[in-house]
Amino acid sequence: MSNPIADPLVEVPDFSPTSELVRIVATRAGAVTVIMHRPERKNAFNADLISALSEAFETLRGAEGVRVVFLRGEGGTFSAGADLDWMRAAVDRSESDNREDAFAMAHMLKQLWDLPALTVALVDGGAFGGGAGLAAACDLAIATADAKFSFSEVKLGLIPATVSPYVVAAIGPRAARGLFATGQLFEAEHALRIGLISEVVADAQALAAAQARIAAEILACAPGAVADAKRLAFDVYAQEIDHGLMEDTARRIAQARVSGEGQEGVRAFLERRKPVWAPGAD
Repeated sequence: MSNPIADPLVEVPDFSPTSELVRIVATRAGAVTVIMHRPERKNAFNADLISALSEAFETLRGAEGVRVVFLRGEGGTFSAGADLDWMRAAVDRSESDNREDAFAMAHMLKQLWDLPALTVALVDGGAFGGGAGLAAACDLAIATADAKFSFSEVKLGLIPATVSPYVVAAIGPRAARGLFATGQLFEAEHALRIGLISEVVADAQALAAAQARIAAEILACAPGAVADAKRLAFDVYAQEIDHGLMEDTARRIAQARVSGEGQEGVRAFLERRKPVWAPGAD
C-alpha cells in the first residue's frame, strides 16, 4: 500500500510508522487528516504520542501536494490533556528531565504552527490542557456544541506554559489570564466568543460536513499563496503602520503578482476558467 504522505496524491488510508498512536489519511487532492489514536486514554498526551505527532507534522511539512491538514482525536474526545501515568512519572524526575519532556511538547506545537498548509482542529468531546493548546495552534478550530475546554493546570499546582504562546495569540492576554488562573471548565460557545475556536457545529456528523466544506474551499486556493498569507498575518500583527511596513506589504503583493501562481490565478479569473491548482481544472 502506498504511503499517502510520501505520495500525498494517493487516495488511500495508511498508518504512520507509529501507527498505534497517530493515523494519517490523505486524499488525491491533498486533504490530510491526522488522527490521534489513544481512545482508551481519551487521546491524552504522553511522551510517545507527542513524539508521534512531532514526526507526523515534520513529515507533512516536507511533503509536496499537502493543501490542508485536519487534526482530530479518535473515539469521541479530541484530547484529555496530559496522561495521568505520564504526570505521575514526572513527579519523580529532575527539573532537567522535566525540561526535556516539556520542550518536546513545545517543539511539537511549533511544528504544527509552522505548517505551510491550512491547519484545522476538529474538536469533539473535550479539549483540555495541551489538547486545547493544539486547537489554538491550528489556523482554524471547529467544535461540536457539546465540546468542553479548560486549562486546569493551576489546580495541580502547574501552569499551561508550553501552550501559552498559541492560546494568547488566539484569545489575547486578558482572556488567557483569566482562564489560566482559574482553570475553569467552559463550553464551546464561550470558546467561540473569545476566539479559541472559529465555528460551532451541532454534532459529529456536522463536524464531518464542515471538514468536507473547508477542504473544498481551500483546494480552490493557491497553495503557495496560502502559506504566504498565513505568514503575512503574523508578520504584520501589532506592527506600527509606518513607511517600513508599507514598503514590506507593497513588496509582498508585487512579488505575488509576478509569481507563477499570481499570473495563473489572475489569468484564469479573466479567462473565466479554473486555475491549475483547483479541482476540475483542465
